[in-house]
Parts: sequence; C-alpha cells; structure tokens
Amino acid sequence: MINSARKDGRTVLTEIESKGLLKEIGIPTTQIDLATSDKEAVAMSEKLGFPVVLKVASPDISHKSDAGGVKVGLKNGHEVANAYQEIMKSVKQKFPQAKIEGVSVQNMARAGTEIIIGMTKDAQFGPVLMFGLGGVWVEVLKDVSFRIVPLTRRDASEMIKEIRGYPLLQGYRGTEAANVTILEDLLLKVSEFTEKTPEIKEMDLNPIFAYKDGAIAVDARVVLEN
Repeated sequence: MINSARKDGRTVLTEIESKGLLKEIGIPTTQIDLATSDKEAVAMSEKLGFPVVLKVASPDISHKSDAGGVKVGLKNGHEVANAYQEIMKSVKQKFPQAKIEGVSVQNMARAGTEIIIGMTKDAQFGPVLMFGLGGVWVEVLKDVSFRIVPLTRRDASEMIKEIRGYPLLQGYRGTEAANVTILEDLLLKVSEFTEKTPEIKEMDLNPIFAYKDGAIAVDARVVLEN
C-alpha cells in the first residue's frame, strides 16, 4: 500500500489503502471495496449485506462529507445505485479537478462511542499520539490527550483516563461502556507501527466506534513523508 502510493507519486493513502495497513497491524476496520460503477456498487453491497455506506474514493479529497461524497444507511440496491450517482455528480461539481477512483462500499458498523486516535510528528520529539472523543466532537470539544512514542501500557491507560469525556467511555446514563483495555491495545499497536515505520507522517483513525466487547475503525487516513 505504501509502495503503491510512492509509485503514483502520492503522499496521501486512500481510505482503502489506509484500512489495509490497519488490518495488517491488527486493528479491526469495516469491510471495504472499490466500485467504479453503480452496478458494481450494488453487487458489492449485496455481497456485504445491507445497510451499507458509500464514500467517494479520491486521493485529492480529504473531507468527503463536505464534497457530498458520503451516503450512509443504504438499505437496498436501488438506494445504492442512486447514492453512487449522486456522489459522482456532487463531487465532480465541487472538485472538478480531483482524481476520482470510484466509490468505496462498506458495511455499516453498529454505532458506538466515537473516539479518535491520531499521530503527528513533532519537530523536537518525533511521533506523538493523540487520543480523544472522535467524530465531530474532536473539532468542537478538542478533548484530547497526547503522549510521545513509544507508549507503555501505563501511558495508554493514562491517555484514556485524562480526557474530560472519560465518563462516556464508562457508560454514561445507560449508554454502552467501552472496553478500555481494547482501546489501550489500539494505542499500543499504533505506537509500535509508527515507531517501526518512519515514513508515516500522520495518521487519523476517526471515528473508531468503541463497544463493551471490541472496537472498529470506521474511517482512516494515512499521510506519508515527502
């Protein structure tokens, strides 16, 4: 996946490539495949099982929702075909110069507590991991914690407990509690991967749906060094 991006002269991996990397290091993700026509999208959806999610696949579009490039909760082939066409029309209007590879088709994960795990490189300290509430909450609340790579299990535990939203992970007012040990495992896997892979410049796993018995990365973005 990294080699493929390098051959194409890209530093930003597609979502499909990013999720492929995550699977290699043992981080669960939604199933994902690339459709280049509405008929392919319908066939893939039927194979995955409804409901499904469609997202535009383009190395030039980071914020897919802003481009009208995401459709969720599609319940049948008719909805999938229409969604494919609507995504293509919207994206071509808003980003006419973007390279569009097609549309990714994914199974729709069960909703859980949304968290984010990210990695950036500090000029002085090197790779730094971030943990916090994910989805839109990370932009609104900025409720995050940081640690320098490599992490220990204690570091990961402290990162999770430091955020103000930690009570949400414990199950707030009847919501499903998250399995904190599994979240620690995810942080440690990302830490180990970034330490061993210096060509990674940035990583964003957002959102990750956290459950009492697991966690799954719903979206992922990986950026390589120039």
